[in-house]
Amino acid sequence: MAERYEPRAIEAKWQRLWAEERTWEVPNDPASEVEKSYVLEMLPYPSGEPHMGHMKTYSVGDAIAHFRRRTGQRVLHPMGYDAFGLNAENHAIKTGQHPRDSTEASIAEFRRQFREWGISIDWTREFGTHEPRYYRWTQWIFLRLLERGLTYRAEAAVNWCPKDATVLANEQVIDGRCERCGTQVEARQLTQWFFKITDYADRLLDDLETVSWPEHVVTMQRNWIGRSEGAEVVFRCESIATDYPVFTTRPDTLFGATFFVMAPEHPDVLRLNDSAEVREYVNRAISESAEERGAEARDKTGVPLGRTVTNPVNGEEIPMFVADYVLMEYGTGAIMAVPGHDERDFEFARKFDLPIRRVIECGELPCTGDGAMVNSGRFDGMHNREAFDEIVAWLEAEGRGKPTVHYKLRDWLVSRQRYWGCPIPVVHCPEDGIVAVPDDQLPVELPDIEDYQPKGRSPLAAAEDWVNTTCPRCGGPAKRETDTMDTFVDSSWYFLRYCDARNDSAPWDRAVVDYWMPVDQYIGGVEHAILHLMYARFFVKALADIDLVGFQEPFARLFTQGMITRDGAKMSKTKGNVISPSDYVERYGADTTRCYILFIGPPDQGADWSDEGVGGVYRFLSRLWRVAADVGPGDATPTGEPTDLLRKAHWAIDKVSADLGQRFAFNTAIAAVMELVNDVYRFRESAPADHVRFAIATAGSLIFPFAPHLGAEVYELLTGGRVWEEPWPEADTSLLVADLVEIVVQVNGKLRDRVQAPAGAGEEEQVRLALESPRVAAHLDGGAVAKTVWVPDKLVNFVVR
Repeated sequence: MAERYEPRAIEAKWQRLWAEERTWEVPNDPASEVEKSYVLEMLPYPSGEPHMGHMKTYSVGDAIAHFRRRTGQRVLHPMGYDAFGLNAENHAIKTGQHPRDSTEASIAEFRRQFREWGISIDWTREFGTHEPRYYRWTQWIFLRLLERGLTYRAEAAVNWCPKDATVLANEQVIDGRCERCGTQVEARQLTQWFFKITDYADRLLDDLETVSWPEHVVTMQRNWIGRSEGAEVVFRCESIATDYPVFTTRPDTLFGATFFVMAPEHPDVLRLNDSAEVREYVNRAISESAEERGAEARDKTGVPLGRTVTNPVNGEEIPMFVADYVLMEYGTGAIMAVPGHDERDFEFARKFDLPIRRVIECGELPCTGDGAMVNSGRFDGMHNREAFDEIVAWLEAEGRGKPTVHYKLRDWLVSRQRYWGCPIPVVHCPEDGIVAVPDDQLPVELPDIEDYQPKGRSPLAAAEDWVNTTCPRCGGPAKRETDTMDTFVDSSWYFLRYCDARNDSAPWDRAVVDYWMPVDQYIGGVEHAILHLMYARFFVKALADIDLVGFQEPFARLFTQGMITRDGAKMSKTKGNVISPSDYVERYGADTTRCYILFIGPPDQGADWSDEGVGGVYRFLSRLWRVAADVGPGDATPTGEPTDLLRKAHWAIDKVSADLGQRFAFNTAIAAVMELVNDVYRFRESAPADHVRFAIATAGSLIFPFAPHLGAEVYELLTGGRVWEEPWPEADTSLLVADLVEIVVQVNGKLRDRVQAPAGAGEEEQVRLALESPRVAAHLDGGAVAKTVWVPDKLVNFVVR
């Protein structure tokens, strides 16, 4: 027996056993009547090595998985890697190293560290989305959506570097210039692939009522879909014989439209005016974010297009402009501008000396309120709200408008002019047009190439031997599609593949996927609250419509964890405040690092990393190991009259069970085990030996979800058993302290912790419990307590010089 806590030796011992016995693997058994639980963290992007965010996400998920296994559920807890992406391709451009090599080197490091952390993963289901055995089925799903009419091609704007003659991702555009060569980026219209996610807008909105997600995430999804009712009104440009529809929620202001504005990304802007001035303006505008362009304090800019459109309600010819305050994401990418009743239009009209007309009596212009209509022809004198429907009906009768429902949601552009992504499985045939690659010829694999940035072409287009192929329909010469798919496609169905990851004849067996899905608990960062979740939901609904799955939502419950900061700031290499999990695992062990990351604060909130706090958790785990080693094996079944220690053990069981099973309050669950260990030391000499062993074994059992190696070690030392094979302990409610209160503990008036204490306990007891808090001890840091302020059952404040 070691003389002191040696986490690396203990952790290696249990990791070997779990690997040899394949402890965390769970077979597919769709006929099983045992309750299932699918626990899943958002799959990581493998770049370099794992960071603290990964450790937090998987520590949360692992605690949930362990608890649910021991409460009798069959738990599926897999992982894989979101392996395609721009980082690996940029690395290849700089170094010449194939993206596959750098990606797989990162995956190997992720796998090594995750095993070293002791995360209870079913490794038989592991895969990377860059593997042909995975993206074969990504391509298969693409073809099913194509058959369903949910995939189509259309023109869309891209960022184009004229010097490198290549398409740039948004991330490669810095201040409007190419990040590699500094050239001003231009807008180009390219024909690209889209998924018709807008067909599912109403279902995506309505079915948010069926999931248990944080309200702020649901709100973000609703806002992104952005359903609004209004009218589509047609403005005609006679000079090019083209109708331009606009969406408006204010048809009552149509008579006040005095100019017409198009977004810089609108595909017709350069058709209307291809001058150098317009091109320069468009190129500059598209390089800026929507937030920058829409900022309220920003001066309004724009360029006249030298064309007019006809206002359908009064026949007036009004001038057309391109302006960056109009976004392609809203409406049709064009607006009727009503400066008398819209603040942004008002500012633009003032700058360009355009007419400003009042059409509603609602106060000083610009005004957005309600009132009687004026300067509105046949509708003068009507209240504007009453005129809504009449104006739309009139336009509909004239063939110039109609009532409509608009969504902010746009179809999903999935084309990427990159190499390191999933190839799109179609060919272009001069005779037959676009032809799908037959299923039995999938996957269409990426070719090996040397030039990841060929001038004037996408990387795949330069691979001519790969591009030139045979049409599977007519047998004639054809060319492969040279776009690859957006990496969000890969992550929109990976959770389905985990269910049946070794199936070589189908992406999944229907009975198996319907058994495991939906994911019971999904865990990840709030930064994925919109696109990833939206796209995954779309995929599942589309697959359900094709009768490939039997459920409508992928993730029944969602938990979003908070960010870990250092010195109050987000970790970044430029700030020099990045900390690596491997450094702390090497020094303190995985259990300490995992335990601290969950103890640092409520897991759904941000928290600042503290090396002193890590040391405090290490000392706590050391104390637990030491008392277990000292007491050793023996009878751990308590007998005789209940003692304070026995009551404390059952209080801890009740507290940790509620914190783990109901609210994911991991920090207070760990604090409860700390309190139990403190009482073990306090009552060790006075309590019966079987009560002491029971309390220590209980502490090992309860800490297991957070520090699995130490939990297993302590439980074995006391009982000889395997804690993960034991049911989760149940509290004897007859032994619970009836009334507990939460005491706020401060140091120099600042909140440092909250501790549980018996209601009505005296000052000495409540102060003692406050002093035993590791967090409080860290902030006292050996300083002399000059004064203690005690408010019974509510507060203890230590004043330290």
